[in-house]
Amino acid sequence: MIMRTWRGWTRREDADAYADYLMETGHPGYVSTPGNQGVTFTRRDDGDRTEFFLVTLWESWEAVRAFAGDEPGTAVFYPQDDRYLVDRETTVDHFEVFAH
Repeated sequence: MIMRTWRGWTRREDADAYADYLMETGHPGYVSTPGNQGVTFTRRDDGDRTEFFLVTLWESWEAVRAFAGDEPGTAVFYPQDDRYLVDRETTVDHFEVFAH
């Protein structure tokens, strides 16, 4: 199993709207991809910004590539992300899960 992680930040006042947007775009994109084994979206306020930390689980590298494309280390973005995000990781981290 492969764990994929990503972080992005919004203005605090945009956090609820971005969370709704993630549930309309990112969440269906993840869970509808064959081989997705789970999605966890988290957030925390930090001063005037809110950090979003997304964790997804995949059954194989092939499943990761089915979601992310030929460059699985590159983050996947949706059309309105620029509207909400004030900072973001443009790459993702992957970890091999050895116990779950």
